[in-house]
Amino acid sequence: MRVMVFTKAAEIGDVSAPTPEELEAFAAMDRFTEELVKAGVFVAAAGLKNGAEAKRLTFDGTELAIVDGPFAESKEVVAGFSIWQVKDVDEALAWVKRAPMTAGSVVEILPFYEVEDLAAFVTPEELAHEAPRGGERGKLGVA
Repeated sequence: MRVMVFTKAAEIGDVSAPTPEELEAFAAMDRFTEELVKAGVFVAAAGLKNGAEAKRLTFDGTELAIVDGPFAESKEVVAGFSIWQVKDVDEALAWVKRAPMTAGSVVEILPFYEVEDLAAFVTPEELAHEAPRGGERGKLGVA
C-alpha cells in the first residue's frame, strides 16, 4: 500500500538563515530518509514553502475566497510530505515513530486509494487496465 505522510510545522522559521539546531534537524531527517530508501519504503518527498507564494482557497457554495500566505498559524502549515510504499498503515506508523521530529510537530498518515478500493466505481475492464504495470499509471491515476 502507498501512504502519504504529511509533516506539519512545529514552528515557522527563517530558512534563509538556519540555526545550528535547524541544520542538525535537516541532517537527521536526511539520515532517516536514507534509511527509508535502503528499506525500499521511500517513493518521493519534498519540503513545502510557507511564503508569499502560498495560497489558501476556501470554497463556500459558489463563492471562492483566496488568502495569500504566509500563514501565521504554524499548526495549520504542511511543511512537507513523503510518499511511502508499505505493507500496511502499522508499518508506516512504525517508521514515523523512528523519525527525528522536533517538539510540537504533527504528522498525518493518509493511505492512497488503490485500484481495488475503486472496484465498486469502475468496470472490470477499467480495473484490468489499471493493474500495476511497473509504476505506470492508467487513466484512474493509480498504479
